[in-house]
Amino acid sequence: MPKDEEMAAGSGMGSSTEEGEEQEGKVTAQPCGLQSSSLWAGLSAGSVYLQIGKMRYVRVSCFKGKVLVDIREFYMDKEGDMKPGRKGIALSAEQWNQLKEIVPDIDAAVKKF
Repeated sequence: MPKDEEMAAGSGMGSSTEEGEEQEGKVTAQPCGLQSSSLWAGLSAGSVYLQIGKMRYVRVSCFKGKVLVDIREFYMDKEGDMKPGRKGIALSAEQWNQLKEIVPDIDAAVKKF
């Protein structure tokens, strides 16, 4: 698994115009079904990694033919490699879209605190 700096490099803010294209340091997804069967197979599998905290990442990938949005906490193993932790959630594309629809309600609830 890539080190923190390598993952951050793979989470650049560039945008891709076509699937499977690499642009401005961001690795974009391959069409679903063409990737490794491992959920955290690495950047070379064509997944998109976006850093949202010091050791937290969002990964968009394909697993068993389904697009997933995985929000996960990482840790450093004894060899110094970054590994995905148990803390996290993988959302289907449908669940991701449902979450996006209720973001205004979540924002309103956060403002109350």
